[in-house]
Amino acid sequence: MEFTKPLPAYLVTRYHGWKATTYAENRAWYKRLATEGQRPRAMVISCCDSRVHVTSIFGADQGEFFIHRNIANLVPVYEPDGNHHGTSAAVEYAVTALKVAHVIVLGHSSCGGVQGCLDMCQGRAPELEETSSFVGRWMDILKPGYEAVKDDPDMPRALEHEAVRVSLRNLMTFPFVQGAVEAGELSLHGLWTDIGEGGLQNLEPGTGRFVPV
Repeated sequence: MEFTKPLPAYLVTRYHGWKATTYAENRAWYKRLATEGQRPRAMVISCCDSRVHVTSIFGADQGEFFIHRNIANLVPVYEPDGNHHGTSAAVEYAVTALKVAHVIVLGHSSCGGVQGCLDMCQGRAPELEETSSFVGRWMDILKPGYEAVKDDPDMPRALEHEAVRVSLRNLMTFPFVQGAVEAGELSLHGLWTDIGEGGLQNLEPGTGRFVPV
């Protein structure tokens, strides 16, 4: 393709370093993953933010997490309308094909997507209101969450937390998710991480509050 370019040199160097060390020292493990397929225990729905390093936070190895990333770690409601639904497809595959035991929604501090929703809801981002804005239309998922916390003085953190709650509620609109949860085959979890402090908070089942892990 005439519009593509060679891989940047620094990435080529890092790849060769990984192949000569990590891969070489664990060759049998990688071969096993390739031949036996993946059997992840959990699906993690995380933000695209490059500062959120899911595998590092939990010390996970290859094959342990089925990870899906999108803007603001959101899950839309179940809507089989024939349109493209990348997040819904990932959830369906994780739950029905891979049979993961856990689905974790991981939010984070200083989330640009959540800030965009906040700006949009408060009239400060007219560009996101345009029908041509993919980000704006994706953040429409979180608008009900804004209405729930709009009077909370701890913004945008309150909306970052609410993004996790919204996604968990939306997950339960998927029949195969609800069925697996009710059968005791799947558990849902809400987490929020503070990038600067390295903190991790868990959504308490009973109170709906986020508390330190």
